[in-house]
Amino acid sequence: MTPTLVGPDDLLERYDPALGLEVHVELNTATKMFCACPTTFGAEPNTQVCPTCLGLPGAMPVVNATAVESAIKIGLALNCEIAGWCRFARKNYFYPDMPKNFQTSQYDEPICFDGYLDLTVPEENGGEGEIVRVEIERAHMEEDTGKALHVGGATGRIQGADHSLIDYNRAGIPLIEIVTRPILGTGARAPVVARAYVAALRDLVAGLGVSDVRMDQGSMRCDVNLSLSARQSGVLGTRTETKNVNSLRSVERAVRYEMSRQAGILDAGGSVLQETRHFHEDDGTTSAGREKSDAEDYRYFPEPDLVPVAPSPEWVEELRAALPEPPAVKRARLQAEWGYTDLEMRDVWAAGALPLIERTVALGTAPQPARKWWLGELARAANESGDELDALGVGPAEVAEVQRLVEGGTLNDKLARQVFEGMLAGEGTPSEVIEKRGLALVSDDGALGAAVDAAIEANPDVAQKIRDGKVAAAGALIGAVMKQMRGQADAARVRELILERLS
Repeated sequence: MTPTLVGPDDLLERYDPALGLEVHVELNTATKMFCACPTTFGAEPNTQVCPTCLGLPGAMPVVNATAVESAIKIGLALNCEIAGWCRFARKNYFYPDMPKNFQTSQYDEPICFDGYLDLTVPEENGGEGEIVRVEIERAHMEEDTGKALHVGGATGRIQGADHSLIDYNRAGIPLIEIVTRPILGTGARAPVVARAYVAALRDLVAGLGVSDVRMDQGSMRCDVNLSLSARQSGVLGTRTETKNVNSLRSVERAVRYEMSRQAGILDAGGSVLQETRHFHEDDGTTSAGREKSDAEDYRYFPEPDLVPVAPSPEWVEELRAALPEPPAVKRARLQAEWGYTDLEMRDVWAAGALPLIERTVALGTAPQPARKWWLGELARAANESGDELDALGVGPAEVAEVQRLVEGGTLNDKLARQVFEGMLAGEGTPSEVIEKRGLALVSDDGALGAAVDAAIEANPDVAQKIRDGKVAAAGALIGAVMKQMRGQADAARVRELILERLS
């Protein structure tokens, strides 16, 4: 049944949205949370497993100390209190990607709690934006599940699939789950606030160096909780939880869709079902998953095979002192170093391009060309495909190489755009695209001279103006040569040859 959707302006006359965001961050530790199995992404299925992460009888877990350290760093960066004593619990539920039939997590005693993150939410008109404080309820440690691959269906979901395959390599990888308190009072800005929060959190965690936060690879995933309540009632409505949303754009779209869908149900006199939902990247809709369990349904109890975790105050303070500069401070410093205007820096941050530009500049590219390529050709490709910038398959090294080729005279900007087009199409490195497409600039005086002579012969009136001292008229001849050579002529050398012949 196709749901009735209500437009944003209409629904906000009657309802107030409430957000709750649960972000799962996979840590970049060398080994898993409770065993010594490696955590390499993309390994052959079921090759990074052992009796412990498979939950075989008699296997005993041991806590990964680096994962605890990373959790504390995240908590400190989020202005959280750090527990002096906490412990793990068993979260019991049955699903094929859970080999133990329980997840080792934290329940009522998380390692980090009562924090906040201040973020700047950009205005649609490019204005200064507002500061929104998102309160953090908790950030707790747990282990990831395996990954299910549903085969034979049209959507990759379990519905309609012929069979399912399970890869347990991911089972047991350390996770930090960061849970907000309800985010209220955002109104029409709710979708943008959700996106801005996840973007700010991604920047913060990336800056700590504890995760690669690749949403396209699942190392950062967001569960979007949303409810609507009667306007100004102050009573939270029934929430839905859209699971495993894996891009900033999709977080925003999931919030928009759920607001419209839930308003349609409430307007018709129905009740919103508390359930998990799946987000569909192709059309931005959500569909029902399963009825959402409450905490008591998981039958939490303390994990009997693990001792409590008790970080000393001295260790916590050592970690606090070693934290890198906060993202907002870093942005201000980089803006000053790069000479960007406020508007340029806002555009860079809104596009999620800051870390990519930073790495490109570190490879020798000047800040303005780096911004031009990332916010021009590459941002346009990301918008068309719906991908994040860092998931395009073109990275800082390729951008820096293209700019070096431009500065070295092998390419001009027009040809460079074609090189990016080829890389985005999977045609290889910049050098390989240039060779395959024949894109290098022609600097040979023989070939350029012949083209210049032809242009002079075809445009005698223009040539006479240049002989009479009107050097600006050379632009018309340069354009004729560039057209003849399909844009691959070295324009500066063409100009020199024209003036040599007509002086």
